[in-house]
Amino acid sequence: MITMGKRSVVRTPPIKCQGIKTKLVPFILSSIRWSQGESGRWIEPFLGSGVVAFNLAPRRAILADINPHIIRFYRAIQNGSITPADVQQHLFREGRLLEARGEAHYYAVRKRFNHMADPLDFLFLNRAGFNGLIRFNQEAQYNVPFCKKPGRFSPAYITKIVNQVRWVSLQMQGKAWEFRVASWEEILDLARPEDFVYLDPPYEGRHTDYYNQWTTEQTERLVARMLQLPCGYALSMWLENEYRRNLLVDYLSKHLVIRVYQHFYHIGAEEVNRRWIREALLIHPDYVAEETATLAHPKPAALHHDIHPADSEPVQMSLFDASIERQCDISTQEPIVGI
Repeated sequence: MITMGKRSVVRTPPIKCQGIKTKLVPFILSSIRWSQGESGRWIEPFLGSGVVAFNLAPRRAILADINPHIIRFYRAIQNGSITPADVQQHLFREGRLLEARGEAHYYAVRKRFNHMADPLDFLFLNRAGFNGLIRFNQEAQYNVPFCKKPGRFSPAYITKIVNQVRWVSLQMQGKAWEFRVASWEEILDLARPEDFVYLDPPYEGRHTDYYNQWTTEQTERLVARMLQLPCGYALSMWLENEYRRNLLVDYLSKHLVIRVYQHFYHIGAEEVNRRWIREALLIHPDYVAEETATLAHPKPAALHHDIHPADSEPVQMSLFDASIERQCDISTQEPIVGI
């Protein structure tokens, strides 16, 4: 069985990106019940930083992303062409140049990366750019601005990143992990009954230039395809904040078990800018673990709970819902049963 259970320490990988699930790893992994068996694979079509997969460390996995730079970086660690010593040397050298030359050096490295696509430059830019963003323009050129901290690469900060690379390398050892640059459609076609698929797509309306545009139509197709998978699956989505609610989650609660986790994030340094958001994990009913200790903050409500298919109230179908219904013909399907 997979489990984080009561494990208190979540390690962070070296790549940062918007929407990283570090805070949610115990919640996600303790909510899923899956036995890997002799041939089961953990599949992630939206790897991103890799924080969920690296903390789980399954024996076999397909880890994919449409962003080739993320996959190239982790492949290089896996095959030994990037070592912790390489990372230390590169960040020390580029960090000293950044401190001496300021933002001019950052933009020189960005230009070099957009020409050469060196994975070590990708790591440098990721940690020197504004707010840990990964963002590309329509020409697939990295365009994140400088973070305005030329002294960022202190010895302690470099050591922290090096240790993250070392940890990821150790997590990979002895594992049958395949890193792929591929669309989510290609990866879902590989799923077998013994696998488990974890889906963490870009949140609609946010992070839309992570590498390419993420649209409503893609969300519709992803959900429709997910409901037809031959194996267990779970999907991370935002549920609501103080301004709006994701009605798609309400719709899917007719078919899946929804677990909810609330946490806070900051916009700027002031306490007044502290905002809450509720994240939903939508799980195939046959792969839901027993409830664990509450992980959510208690205010404005106790929100770590299950919404079961039988508990949901009828939801008026929007055009968005109707599009999903048409694509996967939910209205004529039998209820989801064990695999």
